[in-house]
Amino acid sequence: MHATGDPFRLGLEFFSARKDVSHAMMRQIKAVLIDLSGTLHIDNTKIPGAVEALEKLRACGVPLRFVTNTTKESLSVLHGRLTALGFRLERREVFSSLAAARRLVERRQLRPLLLLQPEALEDFDGVNTEKPDAVLVGLAPDKFNYETLTEAFRLVLDGAALIAVHKARYYRRPDGLALGPGPFVAALEYATGRRAEAVGKPECEFFHSALAELGCRPEEAVMIGDDVQQDVGGAQEAGLAGLLVRTGKYRPGDEATISPPPWHVADAFPEAVEHVLRQLELQRSGSVERAEGRPGADQ
Repeated sequence: MHATGDPFRLGLEFFSARKDVSHAMMRQIKAVLIDLSGTLHIDNTKIPGAVEALEKLRACGVPLRFVTNTTKESLSVLHGRLTALGFRLERREVFSSLAAARRLVERRQLRPLLLLQPEALEDFDGVNTEKPDAVLVGLAPDKFNYETLTEAFRLVLDGAALIAVHKARYYRRPDGLALGPGPFVAALEYATGRRAEAVGKPECEFFHSALAELGCRPEEAVMIGDDVQQDVGGAQEAGLAGLLVRTGKYRPGDEATISPPPWHVADAFPEAVEHVLRQLELQRSGSVERAEGRPGADQ
């Protein structure tokens, strides 16, 4: 019998329970969430084999949602880019942080100063931006200049809400890693002494809202992505299993930076899909629990 209230013992038990969560949830995979940029494509270049792998995943019948923090372009622009690359997906299947941010703005009846690229403003058509009482920050290289950031700084100092579509530190471009919106949000937080409210990944509510559309519980879902913190760490904190791919913004050793570690690490999206398909086959044959008991079964 363990001594009640022993902090060390309780801490070990909590860690052990968290470590076992991803294995337990694999007994039933009922939905897969998939990141876009860095996982399926990088700008106008698709990850090799990703189109075919997505079709294989669709063929197994598991419900999908594409969850993205992309804020530099609207949903229609993003959808057009993906279909031009050969991916088969419908706009309704894309759950974006921009859409979540708009819902927040409308629910609170805010009038935001939009620090967004022109290509993303379409997703905020009809939103009142006169006399701003909020600052909404996405990935907006054209807006991250001294005068615009000073305008945002003054608004927040005067009481405007500070909202980050997400706080990613960097993302992958064809020419290498580039700063995300996170550093600019952090600059406004530092200057104003205010903490921004984040909307997209890795927020638990973002993942739960995407799964709600599928009628699925977190412990029945898998998240595939290239960002160990935003995609995998956030998903696992929300109760999903996280599958990390070594493409996009992945850097060697990323998998060791979160606890619990990713449920699985794959070289790229096609290998990630194969792992999910193997789990589904075990699930359908009733062998998942036996597989979980084998040393290295999820390695």
